[in-house]
Amino acid sequence: MNNIAILCSGGDVSGMNPALKHFVEYSIENNLTPYFVFDGYEGLIDNQITKATYKDISGIIARGGTKIGSARSSRFMEKKFRSLAKQNLDKLEIKKLIVLGGDGSFRGLDIFYKEHGISFCGIPSTIDNDINMTEYCLGVDTALNIIKNAIDSIRDTASSFKRAFVIETMGRKCGYLAQISHITSGSELCLIPEIKHDLKNYEDKFRKELENGRRYFIAIVAEGINEDSSEIAQWFQKSIGIEARVTILGHTQRGGNPSVYDRLMAYKFINYAIDALVEGKEESIVCYSQGGFVYKSIEEVVSHKKILELLI
Repeated sequence: MNNIAILCSGGDVSGMNPALKHFVEYSIENNLTPYFVFDGYEGLIDNQITKATYKDISGIIARGGTKIGSARSSRFMEKKFRSLAKQNLDKLEIKKLIVLGGDGSFRGLDIFYKEHGISFCGIPSTIDNDINMTEYCLGVDTALNIIKNAIDSIRDTASSFKRAFVIETMGRKCGYLAQISHITSGSELCLIPEIKHDLKNYEDKFRKELENGRRYFIAIVAEGINEDSSEIAQWFQKSIGIEARVTILGHTQRGGNPSVYDRLMAYKFINYAIDALVEGKEESIVCYSQGGFVYKSIEEVVSHKKILELLI
């Protein structure tokens, strides 16, 4: 039998459901029998693995999140549970595995491969966009559009009430979402973990802008900086002299209708992943750069932390 399975691991992103849809379609096109693993590595351990059909993917392309669920698995860190996961795959004669996930998911996959040798291909899927060797991860475009819409709406009320708004984005220790949102929204301040900052450096400039008629400030703050967002708001009030509010966008950034770009990228990522496994690649991660799609070994991807290209 020529069976192939797919799972989602770690944080969900918009784009996973389009990927699942095309996974089923392209697998069947390549004479593979597709299987869904529910709830990530937890599903591998608990044998929550079922054959996937066209019925399972009907209508999911427009939905955020993932139909098959995702999870973080502490049990998968233990060798005995990884062995159990392999046994469950063996019972179904599944020899190929695709994993949609981020850095932690790939590290677990690296260990699983070294112990059990199952052929796999990883697809970078995290709105943090912090995976080494790839410029783009599935879900990022949808997240950026959600942030854009939020900033544009908040700007309306900020200007009406003459306020500063501190808008906190996700990203863990990576400032990508905050940096790109800052550039594309025209915000007045951006704070990210990769760049040290001293708020005192902005005080004279911002106070002069207020004196010259500025009605509001928009500050984009990545969640991984040292200060709490409420501290930035207090700084606006005490040092700049303008009323301030905090908006934490939180998990709204991980959901929502997948953008056209993420649907297209899901399609292409899946094509490359299945092609790699059909062609006999034993272990690879599909990465994307301006030069196109390339395959990288999992060692290359997990051995180094991604360095953000600073644009501000």
